[in-house]
Amino acid sequence: MVSAPPRPDTAAPARPAGGRRRPSRPTAARKEARAGRLFAAPAVLLLVTFLVVPTAMALWLSVTNARLISPTAPEFTGTANYVRAFTADGDFQRALLNTFLFAAAVVPLQGGLGLVLALLVDQKLAGRNFFRTVYFIPVITSMVVVSVLWRFLYQEEGLINSLISMLSGGALEGTAWLSNPSTALGAIVVMSVWQGVGFHMVIWLAGLQNIPEQVYEAARLDGVTAWQRFRHITLPLLKPTFVFVLVTITIAAMGLFVQVDVMTNGGPLSSTTTIVFEIVRKGYQQQQIGYGAALSAVFFAIVLVLAFVQRRLTRDKD
Repeated sequence: MVSAPPRPDTAAPARPAGGRRRPSRPTAARKEARAGRLFAAPAVLLLVTFLVVPTAMALWLSVTNARLISPTAPEFTGTANYVRAFTADGDFQRALLNTFLFAAAVVPLQGGLGLVLALLVDQKLAGRNFFRTVYFIPVITSMVVVSVLWRFLYQEEGLINSLISMLSGGALEGTAWLSNPSTALGAIVVMSVWQGVGFHMVIWLAGLQNIPEQVYEAARLDGVTAWQRFRHITLPLLKPTFVFVLVTITIAAMGLFVQVDVMTNGGPLSSTTTIVFEIVRKGYQQQQIGYGAALSAVFFAIVLVLAFVQRRLTRDKD
């Protein structure tokens, strides 16, 4: 008698001790998430190391009386540095005023002139690439070099005063622009607009070139004038570019430092001192690290609020 072949073992595989199932292999989504975290890890590490940690340290120093070189340990002082900045430090209060005046002048001048230059070099004319290069050269020139050059131009016997005298036939005489409290800040405004307008010209130009030519062609067929095309087509379609230009100019203007440091050193009579200049002077030159950190926190808060307000005012309406 032939015996039946043995039946295959169909019993469930034995579970590991403890009754737990073995973990399943990671799915494709988990693999992608893990790969994303690995790719983002270096950037996150750099942000934490060079942004989060220094910011936290600055906030801590701002509530202490820490000094750059001191044999004694810093002591917690609470909001004393902030109270001092807004009630007892006349230099910082003057720096606030000067910074806001500088920004109020530079933002419309630089943004508006950049748009005008962009409209000019966007025309199909001979030599437009040459003019684009000429307008952009100051942007790639070191701000220190530009500041030194303009300091010589602004001297009482400098080129600017000589040009004023020549054009007026000797009827008008210039002044020592950087030594006069009533003209020093305005002189820095003019130089700063000249140096940075080329960058924003390029930004405006990129926005103009993104406008479809068919839109202008349809407007011309409808008999729309050049001004009407600019007002009702160009400006509305340039709104995203306008927001970017507005925010970048404002932040750069609020950070005014190099021009003041090279050309006037905050003078005359504190007429050109700015927030960043005061932070450097108090924090490093006078070694008041705790107070300088408090001024830095105030500066950060001001820039953050301005950026938020600008974004709210220029966002698209629902």
